[in-house]
Amino acid sequence: MDVCVIGAGYVGLTTSAVLASFGHHVHCVDKDKERITMLLEDKVPIFEPGLEELVIENKKKGNLVFSTQLGKAVKNSSIIFIAVGTPLSADGRADLSFYQAVTNELSTLIDSYKIIITKSTVPVGTNSELERTLLEKGVSADYFDVVSNPEFLREGTAIYDMLHPDKIVVGVNDPKPITMVQKLYQKIQAPFIITSLNGAEMIKYASNTFLAVKISFINELAQISDAYDVDITDVALGLGTDPRIGPHFLRAGLGYGGSCLPKDLASMEHQALKQGITPHLLKAAQTINDLLIDGYVNKLKNKVADLQSKKVTVWGASFKPNTDDTRHSQALRLIERLKEEGCEVHVFDPAVTVDHVKNHQDMYESVNESDVLIIATEWKEFIQADWALVKEKMKGQVILDCRNCVSPRTIKHYGFTYVGMARP
Repeated sequence: MDVCVIGAGYVGLTTSAVLASFGHHVHCVDKDKERITMLLEDKVPIFEPGLEELVIENKKKGNLVFSTQLGKAVKNSSIIFIAVGTPLSADGRADLSFYQAVTNELSTLIDSYKIIITKSTVPVGTNSELERTLLEKGVSADYFDVVSNPEFLREGTAIYDMLHPDKIVVGVNDPKPITMVQKLYQKIQAPFIITSLNGAEMIKYASNTFLAVKISFINELAQISDAYDVDITDVALGLGTDPRIGPHFLRAGLGYGGSCLPKDLASMEHQALKQGITPHLLKAAQTINDLLIDGYVNKLKNKVADLQSKKVTVWGASFKPNTDDTRHSQALRLIERLKEEGCEVHVFDPAVTVDHVKNHQDMYESVNESDVLIIATEWKEFIQADWALVKEKMKGQVILDCRNCVSPRTIKHYGFTYVGMARP
């Protein structure tokens, strides 16, 4: 199939590379000339394991081409993906300006039948509005069908997630395009969930908001467990073995961040309020997440009486490991808080540099003469650290584990003071 993917960002680029690997001929289009130039030079502007190799391989095969020219790509494609950003507005709404710009441009380009598939996360009702807009702008109903096909990719494992999804959600108001969508994904073994346009949009928001609530739940439970000297990892294990709950997203820590959960939680809250519904649970989840930094800083203050001018090394700045994404990063929020406390902050992250602090290229050099070491992102390098070498280089002995990713027993064995939430 000939496929056009509009947007060479995280979702669009991953979608393009994987569909090209299936043998489809994919035109990936973006208005950002610098980004397209990089991709034409085999430089992938996104840190995602396996993505660069997949892009270069399929470019060489001729299955994947990049361009800034949308007209030619639309003309040559039977399927058009919209995968542009829908960032968070100041008032909590999803900013649909990029999406609407694409809609307006498509209305001038469609002159034969196309299946328009929305990959972008958009508020409930957006795809139906897309249908109405195209019709109002004079596009014949015979020339298009709209499909909502939300993505469920996790940064750091996006290629695997697209190749091995637990489901493929397809929202339609007319069954006509379903067969073509199934053919598009025929190399993927996963159940199809067929629903309405609104239903597919709601499934996407429901998934992400539920994960945010689950993360906030285990973090609030960790604070209560901490007060009673209960190990939260034991509690999480007990919860996770219950098939009604499951083991995923039950690791207590610094909370959620990134480009999806905070944005989608805020957008879902805004959509509820728009209908006169107060989303009490969603509000609580965000409040809990916002307050987690305070809990860890207070824990640190109990072990280090005066943080003023202390050299504090923070390992991790991205919102999660295996990505360079710092959007809504709790690690960055923690770094800013430490600066406010008067700390001399040093940072090491395998993929990220942070403004207005001392960044290091070597994780062990970063802890030299440090009073405190904080693990703020659970990169594999930190979990497998040489603690004897860390002990040799550090001046202090406090290790604050904000991700519950290292063993307290191991840390204590090397002469450190381990500090965590609900890890007695």
